[in-house]
Amino acid sequence: MNLPDHETKIELIEDKDATGEVAEVYEQWRAKSGRQQMPGILKCFSHRPDFLRQVMQFSDTVHFSQGHLDRRTKEAIASWVSWLNRCPY
Repeated sequence: MNLPDHETKIELIEDKDATGEVAEVYEQWRAKSGRQQMPGILKCFSHRPDFLRQVMQFSDTVHFSQGHLDRRTKEAIASWVSWLNRCPY
């Protein structure tokens, strides 16, 4: 199945359409990140807000905690891998 670049196989809950617990999780992410739009990669989990919270917590631990690599290096690696995979996230 070939989809246009702007479509996904998973139906995402967009920021403007989020209600209830999904809207709460999106707002928590916005408050923490300082960004206004929820990233598409996280919207993939929007139909399971309980799991979305776990994914966000895991991501914070893996990507944003100090370790052998600093956050800037981890972000650079993630961007490069996304580019290699032709992934918009």
